[in-house]
Amino acid sequence: MTIRARFRPLALTALLALAATGCSSGSGGGSDAGGTLTVWLAVDAQESWPELVQSTNDRFAKAHPGVKVEVQYQQWTTKNQKLDAVLAGKNVPDVVEMGNSETTNYIVNGAFSALDPAGYEQSDAWLPALADACRANGKTYCVPYYVGARVGIYRTDYLAEAGVTGAPKTYPELLSALDRLKATYGAKDPNFSALYLPGRYWYAAMAFVKDAGGEIAVKDGDRWKASLSSPKSVAGLTEWKRLIDTYYVGDRAKDNGDQPGVVAQGRVGVFYGNTWEADSAADPLSGGDPKLKDKFATFPFPGPSGKLLPPFLGGSTLAVPAKSTRKQLAADWIKLFTDRQSQQALIAANTLPNNTAQLAEVAAGGINGPAAQAAATGGWMTPFAPGWTSVEKSNVLPEMLERIANGKASVQDATAEADKRIDEVINER
Repeated sequence: MTIRARFRPLALTALLALAATGCSSGSGGGSDAGGTLTVWLAVDAQESWPELVQSTNDRFAKAHPGVKVEVQYQQWTTKNQKLDAVLAGKNVPDVVEMGNSETTNYIVNGAFSALDPAGYEQSDAWLPALADACRANGKTYCVPYYVGARVGIYRTDYLAEAGVTGAPKTYPELLSALDRLKATYGAKDPNFSALYLPGRYWYAAMAFVKDAGGEIAVKDGDRWKASLSSPKSVAGLTEWKRLIDTYYVGDRAKDNGDQPGVVAQGRVGVFYGNTWEADSAADPLSGGDPKLKDKFATFPFPGPSGKLLPPFLGGSTLAVPAKSTRKQLAADWIKLFTDRQSQQALIAANTLPNNTAQLAEVAAGGINGPAAQAAATGGWMTPFAPGWTSVEKSNVLPEMLERIANGKASVQDATAEADKRIDEVINER
């Protein structure tokens, strides 16, 4: 599973308007018999669960003899630009994978066809972070696929040597463990971080905002308004800054993009990330150190509120473009790819399912067990606002956090400035 890179659709409204009528799909015509069904999936499926894709295609072939499924794998960094381009023409894919923070702009601009959730297994238990990204005006425009949740990841040998027995279960226990790590290793190595928490890592910082009861933005009627400067949001960021000041040693202008490689250098006790990052830290192909294999364990990260730190629930959904002429076939393929059987295959691939019912099937003692526990809390999502991709593209959050982390601005001043920048674009279509 990768960390999603979100990009704003390029002039989406104009692109859709160019081909509002008279367009046919490039997937072999409108007949349900024969032809090709074109499916766009992100490379995660090709790299991590190709067997699931093949088994879905095999099952689909039995139900629809003569229809060929052509799966085209897309890179996250270029997927949306390519989609915007094809939506302006006559040849569109029949199924597209979307990150759950990418859907709103496409939905409000009419790019996706409405789907009936009653036709999909366990739709009544879909995770809200995915299901809410698919809904607008009482209709459903995409289907949840899978989700990921961040957790605490720690060096088991370091904690043991520091005299810490097992993973911390409460926030005071976490702070105590970090204090012990700092005293044990920080005294010998000035570059040791008891907690690796780079300044521009906004998924981590916003979790503290949410834990304190704050929000990035709130909906007021039909419009969204930024709320990072609210008292609760400021309180969450103030605690986040205290952790950085106390336990993090390193460049505060960094993000978490190279986190596994940094952790692999052996100067980190605990970090906050996706479960796959523990494996990457020990994988030489990812810049890791193979000597660290089996030296990491995960735990649900406790928050200052006394509850688990609410994780960002980043994941994927599947949609049918409104101009596809094979909508029913597309819906049938998605049904198979997201049913209980397919979700079990995702769980076996160390990925979290799209529904709360099957979160219980994730092995509690496995590396992904704490992630399932964290996801069960509901987590948080970026605002489902039409201009959210513009907010991300502007880098307003990491820039705000860098100023706070480096002491260039107070939490109150930095958040007030960020709110102004967010309000300028968050309602754009």
